[in-house]
Amino acid sequence: MRRRIGFYRKASIAPSEDPIIGCILLRDVRFFSYGERPEPPRDFKPNLVQGKSFDLGTHGEAEYFQYLLSRLIGHEVDVDLSVSWHRPGPVYGDKRLAPQRLGQTAFKAVVLNAYEGRCAVTGSKIRPVLQAAHVLPLPKGGEHRLDNGVLLRSDVHTLFDRGYLGIDPKYRLMVSPRLRDEFGNGNEYFQCKGNGISTPRRRRDRPNAEFLEWHADTVFRR
Repeated sequence: MRRRIGFYRKASIAPSEDPIIGCILLRDVRFFSYGERPEPPRDFKPNLVQGKSFDLGTHGEAEYFQYLLSRLIGHEVDVDLSVSWHRPGPVYGDKRLAPQRLGQTAFKAVVLNAYEGRCAVTGSKIRPVLQAAHVLPLPKGGEHRLDNGVLLRSDVHTLFDRGYLGIDPKYRLMVSPRLRDEFGNGNEYFQCKGNGISTPRRRRDRPNAEFLEWHADTVFRR
C-alpha cells in the first residue's frame, strides 16, 4: 500500500511515515435510474483519480452542463454558463419605514475611547473595522451603557453576536467548538481561546458580569 501511494504521489514514503489519505465527501447527490443517467462529458476519462476541471467559457462544455442542470432541476433553465453570473432587473424593492436607531454614534465614540482604539480580542487598531458591540442587545433590553459595550473587530463582532465567541465573567475569550464543527476552520480564534481580553482601565467601565453571563447562557453556542 505504501508503494502504491508513493507511486501516485510520485514521492517515496519512509517506513516510519504515516501518510494522510484524503477523503472526498459528496453532498446533495441526485440519483437517476439506469436508463436515464446522463453520459459523462466527451473528454472525461474513466481512469481519472485526481479530478478534472471544465472551462464553462467554451461552447461545448457550457452546453453540456446547462443540459445537466436542467436534468437536475427537472425543467429547462435559461442560464448562460459561459458568462459570469448576474441577476438582471431592479436591485431595490419598495421603500419601507424603519425605526431610527438613536445614540449609536455616541455609544461607539465612548467605547472606542475606553478601549483606547483597540479590539478587545485581537488588539487591532484599524479604525474602519472596529465596532462597538452590545453584550446585551438592544432588542433584548440592552442599553447604550459603557459596561454593556466592548470594542471588537467586525469579524469578531459578528461571531460574538451569533454565539460562536463569548466572554466569561473573568474576561476570558470563549470559543464555541461549533465554529470548527460547522465551518472546518477558525484556528485564529481557537489560538486566543482562554486568553484575557483587553478591558477599560476603570473597573466600573468593564463589561457587566450579569450581561456576560446572559450572553454565555443565551447566545453562546455550546
